[in-house]
Amino acid sequence: MLYLKLIWVFFQIGLLSFGGGYAVLPMIDRLIVQELGWMTPQQFIDVLTISEMTPGPIAINAATFVGNQLLGVPGGIVATLGIVLPSMIIVILLAYFFFKFQEVNLVQDVVASMSPAVVALIASAGLTIILTAFFGTTSFPVVLADFNVISFIIFVISLGLLRKYEINPIRIIIGSGIAGFIIFSFIV
Repeated sequence: MLYLKLIWVFFQIGLLSFGGGYAVLPMIDRLIVQELGWMTPQQFIDVLTISEMTPGPIAINAATFVGNQLLGVPGGIVATLGIVLPSMIIVILLAYFFFKFQEVNLVQDVVASMSPAVVALIASAGLTIILTAFFGTTSFPVVLADFNVISFIIFVISLGLLRKYEINPIRIIIGSGIAGFIIFSFIV
């Protein structure tokens, strides 16, 4: 029965989340962490970190990891199928209609009007990750005493390296992981 629930949850996520990888994260967080309690907020952040380090789209990787954590390899396959199936169906249908009607102004206007909503979804996902990384919570209000200065310093250094030197994100993640391990294991 859990397999059916797993594929249904990820089918909904795949069906109702627009904007690609990071835009799907708020819905995964709401369903998997907040409503179903299949993961803690920290486990979700860990899944996102691992998903970012592995090849492929983050949403598919996250679905695979969640399914695998719940039901092993078969759960990973079921969750992956659930999140991919709606996109396959929708893309086939949209491609057909888009290429048939791409010169129609209404079609162009609808596509352009979706951009601000996608930006909002990505910003929401970013805020959730920031709150978890720096305060250990996923929602407001935050307690300033819970602010993790070390995580913030690692964030600022990582962001600076990414923006100024365009270092490969995988190297940044591995370096941050090593720095965090050393700092939290031996210094703090």
